[in-house]
Amino acid sequence: MASDDDSELIAVMRALREQVVGVTDVAVATRDGLLIAADSGEEVDLDRLAALAAATLGLASGGGAAVDRGVPGQVTLEYSSGYLAVRPVGSTALMVVLGDRGMDLAGFRAHAQAAVEGLGTLLAAEKVHAHTDI
Repeated sequence: MASDDDSELIAVMRALREQVVGVTDVAVATRDGLLIAADSGEEVDLDRLAALAAATLGLASGGGAAVDRGVPGQVTLEYSSGYLAVRPVGSTALMVVLGDRGMDLAGFRAHAQAAVEGLGTLLAAEKVHAHTDI
């Protein structure tokens, strides 16, 4: 059963899935690849997806630093049957999105930032709550 915090995270992810044509799965994970929560419409190994997303963002971050281009705002990979996109959520988390071949990339770019901000706010509140429970 999802906690209230997970339910709020899932609501943000589900809204992105509903707003953007072709988005099939959305997950939030730590920057080191541990799954926090997901809204998945397909049978996907979510733990593997979280680890893959962390590695993808890490590689993109290193590449950006190596060529003096800064930090990545988004990494999008196009495959033969769809897309994988990773966006940082603050300094400690990431959002990973899977889409089918019909994924609306412009729509995704238009709605992704609001999702990232919503997830970031919820994760920050959860972190503050965890520290006050000690």
